[in-house]
Amino acid sequence: MSGPATPRRPRRHDPGRRDRLIDAALTVIAERGVAGTTHREIARAADVPLGSMTYHFTSLDEVLAEAFTRHADSVARVFDERLSAARDRDAAAEAVITLVSDDLLGSRHDLVLTVELYVAAARNPALRVVTQAWMARSRRALERHFDATTARELDALIEGLVLHSALSTDPMTLEQICHAIHRYLR
Repeated sequence: MSGPATPRRPRRHDPGRRDRLIDAALTVIAERGVAGTTHREIARAADVPLGSMTYHFTSLDEVLAEAFTRHADSVARVFDERLSAARDRDAAAEAVITLVSDDLLGSRHDLVLTVELYVAAARNPALRVVTQAWMARSRRALERHFDATTARELDALIEGLVLHSALSTDPMTLEQICHAIHRYLR
């Protein structure tokens, strides 16, 4: 004979859980790096049971791809907005300078995520899909004002300026960034 049945806990309706897990993954990556990102750490950061990770994602690689795609999309959106607002080539050059100095170098969190994505994509070819889509979107935004070859080269210059500034103990000043971009676009 069994004892009284314990009442079932009502199921928690949490339609935003998957999104919270992706946001939590970005937080963990920014704090611990990709190497320190685990299912357990993401679940802890999202304040959900560990089983939620395997319910919503097939692997940690899938979580990383989703998280980095979200990051790349948010940065690309700013890129699109800045270059859409530029009315001519000179304004586009100034938009690129602002993008580098304020947007790409302005947030340590976003900068760390960008560097982590580059390193992870260098090791994991599946993540190159994310970086390739991001580069293509950046180039399309630049092509509003520059030819395709210039857009591709300018995109590489932007990435180089960001990485040099992010990793240097003597980062480039705003004046140096302006000089580099204007010099290239002459």
